[in-house]
Amino acid sequence: MITINDISEARSRLNGMQVVTPLLEYDQVNDRVGGRVLFKAENLQRTGSFKFRGAFNKIASLGDGQRRNGVVAFSSGNHAQGVAAAAKAFGIAATIVMPEDAPVIKRENTRRLGAVVVLYDRHTGDRAAMAKEIAIRTGAILFPPYDDEMIISGQGTIGMEIVDQLESMGARADLLLCPVGGGGLVAGVSTALKALRPEIEVYCVEPEGFDDTRASLERGERTGNSAGSNTICDAIVTQILGEITFPINLRNLAGGFAVSDQDVVESVRLLFNVAKLVVEPGGAVGLAALVAGRTDLRGRTAVVVLSGGNVDLEFFKQRIA
Repeated sequence: MITINDISEARSRLNGMQVVTPLLEYDQVNDRVGGRVLFKAENLQRTGSFKFRGAFNKIASLGDGQRRNGVVAFSSGNHAQGVAAAAKAFGIAATIVMPEDAPVIKRENTRRLGAVVVLYDRHTGDRAAMAKEIAIRTGAILFPPYDDEMIISGQGTIGMEIVDQLESMGARADLLLCPVGGGGLVAGVSTALKALRPEIEVYCVEPEGFDDTRASLERGERTGNSAGSNTICDAIVTQILGEITFPINLRNLAGGFAVSDQDVVESVRLLFNVAKLVVEPGGAVGLAALVAGRTDLRGRTAVVVLSGGNVDLEFFKQRIA
């Protein structure tokens, strides 16, 4: 399992490359949810999501010979862009396997960053197998989206930044709400907090029908999602959480919440209207848990991670504006 030392090393590798995203507060949001909310705005990170951190740390940890044949990854969009941007920073090739129905902005931005995009059918294709075949054929290093200790450690730098920012504000926090798909983000953040601020309870938040982490925590074993569910939170849709991330999250997390698409839309709209922040649906599920009253925030302070802001304009106009 990763340690705070691994995350500290990742922070040193990332120094000057990542955006130290702000911790933001809005009175109107506090009034709405009945407590204090501090937003860690990773939607303002390079490529519009937290994923750059893990990808850059992973590439930085490789030797020159390992980097020579480039990298390959599979992703619905945010990991794709993070890997593409990190590869570009190191001047190496990147190939990304993406679903053909991924948001247009994510596909276009991945190509703009210089990566080769290979599309597949989300319902019939096996993205992991496709990426593995490319890695074997080209010699590229395979970059999983979350189930990798270097990637988890890179995401954990968010937790270290949160601790520093709380201290500089003279603030305390009672809980942290974090979006979760495969579990890499919350695994890294929770590891940092358990080492530095163990009094902060960490909760994962997922869309209804895709709350496999919540179910797995309750059952004490990895539990996949049932087929047939749909959600607008494309960035955090996975069938089952990671083999590496699960034991970390089982140890660190206090629990999990599931939220409806309706609560997510309301939260994205609230962030846009009040904070003037563009946050994608999957990135806003933490606030949705508070809007929906999943936990009582009276007299307490929550840190909410806004994990990404890559949302198609047409979707935003139709569902949010």
